[in-house]
Amino acid sequence: QEQLVESGGGSVQAGGSLRLSCTASEAIFRENAMGWYRQIPGNERDLVAGISTAGLPIYGDAVKDRFTISRDDAKNTVYLQMSSLKPEDTAVYLCYAQRRGRPIMYGQGTQVTVSS
Repeated sequence: QEQLVESGGGSVQAGGSLRLSCTASEAIFRENAMGWYRQIPGNERDLVAGISTAGLPIYGDAVKDRFTISRDDAKNTVYLQMSSLKPEDTAVYLCYAQRRGRPIMYGQGTQVTVSS
C-alpha cells in the first residue's frame, strides 16, 4: 500500500528551527506535486507549502520568508525547513501528494509544538 512517511516533528522554543521530512515511493514522488498542510484541532486544514514536480514552490502567507520547501528526487523525499518558529505555528503537519490540483494522499501527521 502506498504511503507517505513523515518525520522531524517535535517541540521547540519560539525562534527555533525544525526540519520535517516526508518520503514517498518513487512512483508517487515522481508523478505528483508534494507539500504540507497543517491543522489545529477544530480548525480547517491550512496550506503551509507545496512544491511541483519541477521544483517550483508555493507558500502560505503565514509562513512566507520563514519556511522553505525542497525536494530531493534521489531520495523521493520532500523537506520543510521551518525557521523563526512562532507559537502560532503549533499544529499537526500533514504531508500530501497532489495530482491535478487535488490531494490524493496524506501522511499520518507529525506534531510541531512551539513554546513561548
